[in-house]
Amino acid sequence: MQYTTYHELLQAVRCIYTQRQLADFLRVDERTIRRWESRETEPPPYLVDVIRQRLLPFSEYTSNRKSTFTFVDLFAGIGGIRKGFEAHGGQCLFTSEWDKYAQKTYLANFSDTFDHKLVGDITQVDEAEVPTHDILLAGFPCQAFSIAGVSKKNSLGRPHGFSCTTQGTLFFDVARIIAAKRPKAFLLENVKNLISHDKGNTFKVILNTLQNELGYHVHYKVIDALHFVPQHRERILIVGYDRNVDFTWEDLRLPLKGATRLASILHPQNGTEIAEDPYTEGKNASVNQKYTLTRKLWEYLQNYAEKHRQAGNGFGFGLVNENDTARTLSARYYKDGSEILLSQGDGKVPRRLTPRECARLMGFPDDFVIPVSDTQAYRQFGNSVVVPVIKEVARIMVPRILSSNSFGGQVDLGYASLVM
Repeated sequence: MQYTTYHELLQAVRCIYTQRQLADFLRVDERTIRRWESRETEPPPYLVDVIRQRLLPFSEYTSNRKSTFTFVDLFAGIGGIRKGFEAHGGQCLFTSEWDKYAQKTYLANFSDTFDHKLVGDITQVDEAEVPTHDILLAGFPCQAFSIAGVSKKNSLGRPHGFSCTTQGTLFFDVARIIAAKRPKAFLLENVKNLISHDKGNTFKVILNTLQNELGYHVHYKVIDALHFVPQHRERILIVGYDRNVDFTWEDLRLPLKGATRLASILHPQNGTEIAEDPYTEGKNASVNQKYTLTRKLWEYLQNYAEKHRQAGNGFGFGLVNENDTARTLSARYYKDGSEILLSQGDGKVPRRLTPRECARLMGFPDDFVIPVSDTQAYRQFGNSVVVPVIKEVARIMVPRILSSNSFGGQVDLGYASLVM
């Protein structure tokens, strides 16, 4: 395994545990942990084995999980795209995510990530260091292309799209890795606005790069997550194969839009759910009062909405109940929760969704670990993909790679249905 030294292992577990937690477990004080991390002092020789055996998630060094294809996870976030492809038998060989809080959530949920190093800044990675893989997965940053992102950058007089050097050009880091490793296929995810950004010129550059410069057969489609979860969330999925396969979006199985309502993701608050601190409490697992807006904030949001209504604008909060579906959950949800406010009855102040409810809204299972603060959790789920959407796209992608007739013949889509 690549994590062989005490310092590398300490870096790995520090993405999951605090210094205080490590100190308590190892029966030392926090200053000792800090000295080990800074290499001011050397830890005892047994430390590496202790961390491997007791602190890292279970079975990470002895996993015998069989895989049918391999992939790399770029701009991984909290692993939503990864979950969709692991559901169909894939094994992750390489992960890249620069945000330290997202790294913490990712490492808390994917034990075998310790089989390989989680890389931070992909722009600093030599493409030769990326292992050979079957599928490249990348949810490259969308703020440079999103409607909200473009509006904000315009208001600040900042560039956006490919002119945005910090985010927009990260697509070309994806392209250089595809060029170097030539995976059999790739899946890229971004906001719907990518298609129309800069009058379509941005998307033309992307397609030209993928099709003409890299030589891949490309298929793209905007899919609304409302088919799978009670949230209107349109994202573009770009699929590419290194050969001409019989891939078609017509094979997607999309449930009826809006069939699933918010009741399916809300805490029932009736005792049928075990309380999960700090989200719910008491014998009925009631939602913590901290998620109810203050009266001052609620009054501000109502006044703000009325001001824009009179001006003929569409700005305002989104008040919903359990029988509704929701607007798009955004990374700014931690600020005031205005896009999805849950009614608590007439005359009562509404509340935000809890981070666990946000996880469910994005299609994550209840055993998904949320090891970060509410603020970071809201950001992470707001930036994530909807897992069931990715899982369904993976269902029709993977057989084209696994089948012996993948390139040029018919494939059996029944394979993937066995692992749904």
